[in-house]
Amino acid sequence: MDFYWTFFVDIGLVSVALLGATYLRTRIHVLQKYLIPNAITAGFLLLPLYNYAAPQLELSADNLGELVYHLMSISFIAITLRASESTMNRGTRGISGTTVSVVFQYGAQGFLGLLLTWALMNTIMPDLFPAFGFFVPLGFALGPGQAFAIGRGWEAFGFIGAGSVGLTFAAIGFLLASFGGVFMVNYGYRKGWADRNTAKATERPDHRKGFYSRAHERPVGSRLTSVSEAIDTMSLNIGMIFATYLLSYLVLRGITSALIATGELGADLAVNLWGLNFVFAVITAMFVKRILLAFGWHDALDSGMLTRVAGGSVDIMVASAVGAISLVVVMQYWLPILIVSATVGVFVLVSVPWMASRLFHTYRFHRTLIIFGGMTGTLPTGLALLRMVDPDFETPVASDYVFTSAVVFALVIPLILAINLPAYSVSRGEPGLFLAALTLVAGYVVAAGIAYRILAGKRAFGTPSSIWYRGRPEVD
Repeated sequence: MDFYWTFFVDIGLVSVALLGATYLRTRIHVLQKYLIPNAITAGFLLLPLYNYAAPQLELSADNLGELVYHLMSISFIAITLRASESTMNRGTRGISGTTVSVVFQYGAQGFLGLLLTWALMNTIMPDLFPAFGFFVPLGFALGPGQAFAIGRGWEAFGFIGAGSVGLTFAAIGFLLASFGGVFMVNYGYRKGWADRNTAKATERPDHRKGFYSRAHERPVGSRLTSVSEAIDTMSLNIGMIFATYLLSYLVLRGITSALIATGELGADLAVNLWGLNFVFAVITAMFVKRILLAFGWHDALDSGMLTRVAGGSVDIMVASAVGAISLVVVMQYWLPILIVSATVGVFVLVSVPWMASRLFHTYRFHRTLIIFGGMTGTLPTGLALLRMVDPDFETPVASDYVFTSAVVFALVIPLILAINLPAYSVSRGEPGLFLAALTLVAGYVVAAGIAYRILAGKRAFGTPSSIWYRGRPEVD
């Protein structure tokens, strides 16, 4: 009798890769020295398998992409449902500062991408698709799902292979996040960007190898809240996570139906919203959490267990995302991809720590890592980088980013609506639409810059030649 095995084969291969990467970290000094997360190593173990052997095994890298898509939402639901002890000391700057940083990156990446596209179109590549530059914020900040979905939509405008190009940008962004983030962690430790306790923690042998020593008491990861004879605590917590995810799916389905009924513009927005599925998952989780708190039911959940689910989701997610990279499509459009991604990549690598060190008062290095990871390799990578300095998400940084995601989504709706303007400039023969898109993203940069100046105050442009602000931060 035949059963459906594809999902379990894929998840089994990812698991084997994670186990293999865990073993390699205990044996290879370079992995320990540079604190390479096991999930990233596992992804590179999967990369040749899914590029060369998978077709013969009737497997597809698309399956890994689907894992990334869903596990992103699941990880954020788990984080959102946790108890709020870690957020009690959160200042308003944590959320507002992160919002300003993320919105600035969306605008700046889109502006640079479109500007470089315009330059290439008027020099060596006159036939380059005008919307090409928008692949930077799509692939870097929003991820492979959104980049692929919108790219496929642009194929109807004559951009052949646009979906593959979107995946390529997402892959490059992920590699930049991985290697750039690990470089930033090590460089930050050497230059004193991290506080002494954070840097000292990563120098322990157990931290380097990835295992707690038997000679020391091991930390407690979770506690039981239910009697196992009735229902296991893990079943209870996972059940709440998936029930919340189902509710968010139903909400998004309802919104999609309503938007489609409004006409063509609403239908375009509805398609784009599915690429931002995790935002609706977060909003729904906030609603569910408030209901649980109102009825006094939240104590049935265990924050430690939810953290373990979020951490496991991030590990599988990161490994799957690297393994899903298509090496074939990199050869297509390699020149504009190289020029645009390299230019914007250097900009992000410099601008994120420059702004974060002046904007935030607390957990500056932690916030730098999650913003850099989120604005290059999408949110899963931001969480993976944060775990290098905050393994159990004990700081409010992850929670602040969760709240920020919902706020940013509302702010970038005009950008989502305008994502097809450069494409329309070709199909409708109206070059002014390209200029309108360029003006819009420039407006985001200006607005975020003004907000940054207000929030950072006197520190906004202090020692401008230094990437990291050395002044003493005030109390948030």
